Amino acid sequence: MVEGRDGTAPLRAGDRIRAAARDLFYRRGFRGVGVDEIVTRAGVTKPSLYRGFASKDALVVACLADYDVRLRSRLDEALAAHPSDPAAGLVAFLDGIARRSAQPGFRGCGLSNAVVEYPEADHPVREAAREGKRALHARLAEVAGTLGARAPERLADALLLLVEGAFACGQIFGADGPNRSLADAAEALIAASRA
Repeated sequence: MVEGRDGTAPLRAGDRIRAAARDLFYRRGFRGVGVDEIVTRAGVTKPSLYRGFASKDALVVACLADYDVRLRSRLDEALAAHPSDPAAGLVAFLDGIARRSAQPGFRGCGLSNAVVEYPEADHPVREAAREGKRALHARLAEVAGTLGARAPERLADALLLLVEGAFACGQIFGADGPNRSLADAAEALIAASRA
């Protein structure tokens, strides 16, 4: 068994498969990575993969759930760092996205990438990615409601547009591009939503 990240707890085969798949899918694309490469990286056999996941698409959906949890946990961490000021928490979340998305090697949001790679409207991977984005939007709207926005859903719309724009602009322009203005834009939107 392979050791876990902390060097103590061994990772189960399913966890190793997910970790290997998440990394490979993120770096090379969902359709650009085959099952053989995933099992080789994870140090398991194909039957091990198929015992845990009915298909490669099922594994992609599981990885999207992981990406979704990670993205929303970053929002919750930013909010927890500013317990009495949800606006500051939102700005901190967006500032973190601005910084991460402008780093070398950033390849966008895994959920957004899945929507691009799976254009079929009824594909389960595309639907899982949409559900992740809907969940983020719902959480943003919930937070917007706590800070006194007149139209929380509209503020959530605008904040999600900023997030998606940052994912793209960071890759295109790097640290010296529009992402450097993301926190200011978020503050302006939040202030306007309360006026």
